[in-house]
Amino acid sequence: MTSTIADRLLDWYDRHARALPWRARTGEPAPDPYRVWLSEVMLQQTTVAAVKPYFAAFTARWPDVAALAAAPEEEVMAAWAGLGYYSRARNLVKAARAVAGRGGFPETEAGLRELPGLGAYTAAAVAAIAFDRRAVVVDANVERVVARLFAIETPLPQARKPIRVAAETITPETRAGDFAQAMMDLGATICTTRDPRCLLCPLAEGCAARAQGDPARLPRKTKKKPKPLRLGVAFWIERDNAVWLVRRAGKGMLGGMRALPDDGWSAQADGSGEPPLPGDWEALGRISHTFTHAQLELAVSRYAGDGSPEGEGEWWPLARLEEAGLPTLFAKAARLALA
Repeated sequence: MTSTIADRLLDWYDRHARALPWRARTGEPAPDPYRVWLSEVMLQQTTVAAVKPYFAAFTARWPDVAALAAAPEEEVMAAWAGLGYYSRARNLVKAARAVAGRGGFPETEAGLRELPGLGAYTAAAVAAIAFDRRAVVVDANVERVVARLFAIETPLPQARKPIRVAAETITPETRAGDFAQAMMDLGATICTTRDPRCLLCPLAEGCAARAQGDPARLPRKTKKKPKPLRLGVAFWIERDNAVWLVRRAGKGMLGGMRALPDDGWSAQADGSGEPPLPGDWEALGRISHTFTHAQLELAVSRYAGDGSPEGEGEWWPLARLEEAGLPTLFAKAARLALA
């Protein structure tokens, strides 16, 4: 069964592999580990379509790991703005510096796990794709394919262990990187969440979920609890065609990013929060944003006085606001204020 699944999948991949900027074509030498690692970090909980322009911008600006290692962290964070999950960007810089310090990427899964920010999935993906080491690579697409192939009824996230065990049984000794990418492509284009295209699937024969008649019901998922709602206020202070921006603390939500001043997201239900300056404030409206663990509603207030903000910050020209690298939340607030 193992060789049959791998052979059929790899034959399909040779003909239908997606052309992606971080990927080597079938038959070509393995891609640069830097490009594999960078793309895998960017792709965590982010779509391919969203990642492509960021990947192009990063590799144009920092073409290798040494260049990224030498970059100031604040510049990397600004370039990352909009991709979300900003701890990834901080770990990206730390890992780049660790790799540059040792003279190159480790080639084993265990060695890659020692780098900052590389968990089990990313280490396995880089080991397989960049170094063709046999590694069991399981992302959300692979989870779906394996859960259906073996009809694993245990709901996620509890199903992750049996899914990994099953994936281990079908991972080949050779062409490990191509096999990993083939599984990802199959899940992304054929074995999709809704309406899987079983008639086009190279693994349809022998798929236990298809034999049961309803592959789309798997994988089962535990019902998520509603996300708690947090309230906050962002403050827009404008002067001479510039806006006052602050740098958020290095740790915590959106750590290290430029942002508008805010009240620490501790507003009352009426949207009131402690402003950074005394005086008149004009309510501009509200924006909402979804984080992994919470939903945030942010009121935006504009300063109508002539005082000066205290503490560390910078006046950023409105004409160059896009260059500030504001995270999506504060970019929304800025658009509201400027409208």
